[in-house]
Amino acid sequence: MFSLGSWLPAFPGLAWGWALLDAFLQGLVGACAVSVLCSLLKVYLYIQCLNNPERQAEMEAIRAQRAVLEPLHVLVLTGLLALVGSRVAALVVLEFSLRAVSTVLSLGKGAPSSQLYLLCQYSLGCGVSCGLSFLLEGAPRRSGNLLLAAGLAALLALQCQRLARHVCALYGLHSQGRYCGLCILLLSDGHRIPALLRRALAVAFAVADLAAVELINRDFLSAAEAVRFWTPLTICYTLLVVYMQEEARQSADGGPVFRTVLVRMGGLFILLLAVGRWSDILHVLVSLLGELWCLLRAGVLLESCRRQ
Repeated sequence: MFSLGSWLPAFPGLAWGWALLDAFLQGLVGACAVSVLCSLLKVYLYIQCLNNPERQAEMEAIRAQRAVLEPLHVLVLTGLLALVGSRVAALVVLEFSLRAVSTVLSLGKGAPSSQLYLLCQYSLGCGVSCGLSFLLEGAPRRSGNLLLAAGLAALLALQCQRLARHVCALYGLHSQGRYCGLCILLLSDGHRIPALLRRALAVAFAVADLAAVELINRDFLSAAEAVRFWTPLTICYTLLVVYMQEEARQSADGGPVFRTVLVRMGGLFILLLAVGRWSDILHVLVSLLGELWCLLRAGVLLESCRRQ
């Protein structure tokens, strides 16, 4: 039921219009979540570079990023997330969750690197969109709830962007002078940002995984049909994780980041050719654009994470 459409006469195409609006709002919330993640990581990496004399070039590269392009990034990502169907978005979420668990277990100390946070950008957007789609399914005021969520997400994203701009412009001066409460707080607790992001992402992907499984299973009419879908999917994802772990061990440059995106989406494309729908094929191509868009925008931060 659509909250606003239910109050209006049943014009042809009205339900489709409200469904499109809901998809846009879900995409906006997901894009804002990605923006918050990138802004906080930018703050953390900038502070780390500022405290290390050998990383001044990285600090200048982070500061040189144009803040005016951030609204464009959010707008484009919103459109891509709105176009991706719930089925492919759910598959993207499950694939990243498996990859993240494998990466964390392969690390000696069990703590994920900052690079993993940047690699989850598009998956996080899909996860937030899937979670909202599942949690608000059948809600009597769905559009109103999504509008409220989009407003709160946009406000939080704007505040995080302001924080990143403030830190890049004035943190060095304020942290020495000790007369800015925000910079003093970051001086004492800025090292806790990765832990905060880790807990937030763990909750977000836990909800997204449950929603993804439910969204995929609701399309199956029988258990046998579900098994025919999940069996090749599990095999495909396992092989992808093994390949990406081996690729990461053999190379330390930025090439594998983009190659693994092509391999992952190529594997999903081939899988859905066999067990998916034609609309899923189009959504995989949109997902490929979304992954590349997020990685290109975060190129400077990725380079800083690799050198950390």
